[in-house]
Amino acid sequence: MHFVKTMLSRTGLGTLGKLASIYVFTAMFWALFEQIGSSWVLQAQKMDRHLFGVELLPSQIQAANPLLIMLLTPLFTYLVYPALNRLLEMTALRKMAMGMFLTVAAFAIAAGIQMRLDAGSIPSIGWQLLAYVLLTAAEVMISITCLEFSYTQAPNAMKSFIMAFYFLSIAIGNLFTSAVNFLIQNPDGSSKLAGASYFWFFTLLMLITALLFLLVIRRYREKTYLHEEKPAS
Repeated sequence: MHFVKTMLSRTGLGTLGKLASIYVFTAMFWALFEQIGSSWVLQAQKMDRHLFGVELLPSQIQAANPLLIMLLTPLFTYLVYPALNRLLEMTALRKMAMGMFLTVAAFAIAAGIQMRLDAGSIPSIGWQLLAYVLLTAAEVMISITCLEFSYTQAPNAMKSFIMAFYFLSIAIGNLFTSAVNFLIQNPDGSSKLAGASYFWFFTLLMLITALLFLLVIRRYREKTYLHEEKPAS
């Protein structure tokens, strides 16, 4: 009952509304990010996948993501963020905004790769790995930061619910990509966004999202709720 009362209170509904205004934008990030298991794999099939004398399978390139997460998370925490903080206060919302622009850069590289494939060239898989580095850096700045931010912005009674609310935004991002793929399909099986135009479409969409996000965070007013630990009995 305490949870329901808190959630339906002015504070609870206000928290949901404010975080929903953030999740609308992070959902677009997930719409792009989750394509490393679909469109990026299909792209890798046509690339020169020889790296350091080993030919990689198209689906194996995804293994770069968890490896990069383990490398980039401490790198950003102890080096990148402190360095950037000397130039600009690195709030959670600013980190997420920077992550969105990195996502734009990552998909622009993927679009450039596809343009070369469409022209008959066979670029090295190293170019896609570069896009993976940028996209994983964006994941560190958006996903990890947004989880921490969501937890601190939620009243204590709503913290678990807000975490579930955050994961709902990931599902919405995936549904958006599925909807796009459905709508661009022609009756003969071809696509309205064939080749590089597919990647440029999502690149432009992410750029618009990032620019609008900058406007939203300028008006966002943070309110931190710290979790109070009960003393051991």
